[in-house]
Amino acid sequence: QVQVVESGGGLVQAGGSLRLSCAASGSILIINDMGWYRQAPGKQRELVATITRGGRTNFADSVKGRFTISRDNAKNTVYLQMNSLKPEDTAVYYCAAQNYRGDYWGQGTQVTVSS
Repeated sequence: QVQVVESGGGLVQAGGSLRLSCAASGSILIINDMGWYRQAPGKQRELVATITRGGRTNFADSVKGRFTISRDNAKNTVYLQMNSLKPEDTAVYYCAAQNYRGDYWGQGTQVTVSS
């Protein structure tokens, strides 16, 4: 079993920054892809950014140039640095970790951007 825990959400003004962290623990074996997804009220969950174990990244068009993703393989931790935040970035942000057994999700952390 793999546990995934996010931290770092909160309330920020438009134009501000936040850094989310996510740690995977438990019977991890090898964590392959890690990533961040978000779900705004009344909307479907969507991809924000992913990163492979080797460091290859993928971003949603809406966050390119504003968000960066990084990971520490030794700590099974992934980070999401969010800059130039907009009100439309308001959502619950979920972390996901993948190993050969499947995908594991955190409980989510709220990010609220005020205008």
